[in-house]
Amino acid sequence: MRRWWLIFFCCLMLLLAEEARAASPASPPTPQVTGKAAVLMDARNGQILYEKNADQPMYPASTTKILTAIIALERSRLDEVVTVSRKATLVEGSAIGLQEGERVTMEDLLYALLLASANDAAVAIAEHVAGSVPAFATLMNEKARSIGAKESNFRNPNGLPDPQHYTTAHDLALIARYAMQNPTFRTIVSTRLKQIHRPDADRSKGPPQEHLWNHNRLLSSYEGAIGIKTGYTVEAGQCLVAAARRGNRELIAVIMKSQGAAVYSDARSLLDYGFSAFTPVKMVDRGEKISSYSVTGGAEKVEVVAGNSLFVNLPAGREPSVERQVVMHRDLKAPITRGQELGELVITGEGKELGRVELVAANDVKVSAIRRWPVWLLGALVLVVSLRLRKIMVRRRLRRQPRYLRYLR
Repeated sequence: MRRWWLIFFCCLMLLLAEEARAASPASPPTPQVTGKAAVLMDARNGQILYEKNADQPMYPASTTKILTAIIALERSRLDEVVTVSRKATLVEGSAIGLQEGERVTMEDLLYALLLASANDAAVAIAEHVAGSVPAFATLMNEKARSIGAKESNFRNPNGLPDPQHYTTAHDLALIARYAMQNPTFRTIVSTRLKQIHRPDADRSKGPPQEHLWNHNRLLSSYEGAIGIKTGYTVEAGQCLVAAARRGNRELIAVIMKSQGAAVYSDARSLLDYGFSAFTPVKMVDRGEKISSYSVTGGAEKVEVVAGNSLFVNLPAGREPSVERQVVMHRDLKAPITRGQELGELVITGEGKELGRVELVAANDVKVSAIRRWPVWLLGALVLVVSLRLRKIMVRRRLRRQPRYLRYLR
């Protein structure tokens, strides 16, 4: 009888386990993206949540203007007055009809650049900041590399076709993430309608364009959308860099060479996937002690702590399986000052890097008192001590000998 109860109990447990497995939420399917290249990035830590041909060089079209805008914001003031050149008025593509000699504030030009995607505003900004378009392109490439976008090359501030003007979906996400850390940039790209002021415009040629609508349709149709830039040329296809924030989570989606309205469907699919398929998990707190290490020439050990808190996105509904690895940048030698960067804590999962945070010293480590002495002084001290010890040993030896032997010597 007992055996039958045992068999019944085992079968019941197996049935319950199967039901529990069926009831557990399934992971959302990986999005099917129409665009030729795409990336979904966590704006907080830079973690890649989805990628498709992420490192393939592509034409960026007007998403180029993200980089143009952040350089202008860092190298000029919003109230600076820009005088429009003839060259700026002759640029092709989308424009707000700037006129030669017209004076416009940098702030209004930035709104025209990022909302109306004005190519004439891009050239006016470039010439004001760097003196010429080629000189500004040099600044663009320098800035891109400093951000980490090393697979890109920029030749103009507006993204008009050029065989040597290209980027990748991954690089564009890095540039967007960097730009979105600027409060003024965030304000501009999240604005749906802006009225600018053009008092110098010749109104005999018709009323100047002063009301600017944002080309980004997601701002009015996607929950939490906060930017950032559209782009289109025949060569580049439909391009979109989109950002959305929900709670304390912020995601950036990049789609390149998509078709028509599919670029917005792609963006929605990517953002939905990021918000539903992943859960942010805190890996380390700012100031959390990681370890302590001996310091060459130091008077004490150095405690190593996390310089910042770090969250990583893990698949929702699954047990986290992550590893932590400490990578020190150099041999630890005294002196070390509190707050000095010493290395990084790298978080990996399933063979992929999920994030990293800098490690800093929690205490000062001074050079040991003995280590501060010059080598020649230490050598002299050793010599003096050696001679003194030898003299003492000779005296002791003489004291042990009979007195008459001392005089025979």
